[in-house]
Amino acid sequence: MYKGKARAYTNIALIKYWGKKDEALILPMNNSLSLTLDAFYTETTVTFDKTFAEDQFFLDDQQQSASATKKISAFLDLIRAEANCPFAALVESHNFVPTAAGLASSASGLAALAGACNEALGMALSPEALSRLARKGSGSACRSIYGGFAEWQQGTDTTSYAIQVPSNQWENDLSMIFILINDQAKEVSSRDGMRRTVETSSFYDGWLTSAAADLQTIKQAIAEQDFTALGEVAEANALKMHATTLAAQPPFTYWSPESLRAMDCVRQIRQQGLPCYFTMDAGPNVKVLCQKQDEQAILHALQSNFAQDQLVLAHAGSGLTALPVNDHATTIIKE
Repeated sequence: MYKGKARAYTNIALIKYWGKKDEALILPMNNSLSLTLDAFYTETTVTFDKTFAEDQFFLDDQQQSASATKKISAFLDLIRAEANCPFAALVESHNFVPTAAGLASSASGLAALAGACNEALGMALSPEALSRLARKGSGSACRSIYGGFAEWQQGTDTTSYAIQVPSNQWENDLSMIFILINDQAKEVSSRDGMRRTVETSSFYDGWLTSAAADLQTIKQAIAEQDFTALGEVAEANALKMHATTLAAQPPFTYWSPESLRAMDCVRQIRQQGLPCYFTMDAGPNVKVLCQKQDEQAILHALQSNFAQDQLVLAHAGSGLTALPVNDHATTIIKE
């Protein structure tokens, strides 16, 4: 029997990943840059044993469907091939998330699974190899290998992985407030939305050109610890990504009326002298980037417009962490 356990935190892209150049290999059309956060994480235990007849997948103590297990098995097959392991596995994952937060789990979930397998099978993979492996399960998972800022390089199958972005730990001065609008299933999934945008949006070429420029701008902002530059480019990048969906055929959007109200609220708070900027992924929830010194004032301002249980405060999260079964946790990926 081979057993391992790991924890990974979710990440929020400040320069978005939007569109694949290879869906089978999950290779992105553009580089992206994210901040790993502590608001939500996944802990996963993997057990490989010769007595198991087939793979089993439990999420929050509930056995998952055959289709969900099939996706996990496909990822495990990659690991079994690399580690020369012939055994079926039991995967037990637990998501730790504030009530009704509506936060996507694929990034933390697949990163934790990759880490747990690495521990169980003694693969001793480097951070880059772990990131490349996690990418094959979920693209954004490659960034959750690292704490702080991480850049996912588009590359090829062997060179597409995330790397740490040097920051002198500036991320510890930052906060992100989640404004939870809706946690219902999306009408257009991220995968389908990306495909439709890449294939049909007349704005997509402009997105790729501007995303490359945005990446350079945000890396300079991180290097100079310039919060205004960081926030401005992150907000503009998110708006441009969402604009591409409006030019797709047929057009679609992830925004809701409440999303627009939240964005307007952030602009008003900024005009009142509290620096803060919003970003959004492929869904209606709005994330507010601010400095830790201003977080309580901004939270107070947001509470005038949104219920307390709609607001979740997050700070920088750590990298992929091994959790030995009979010992204390040890961080295995450090900045």
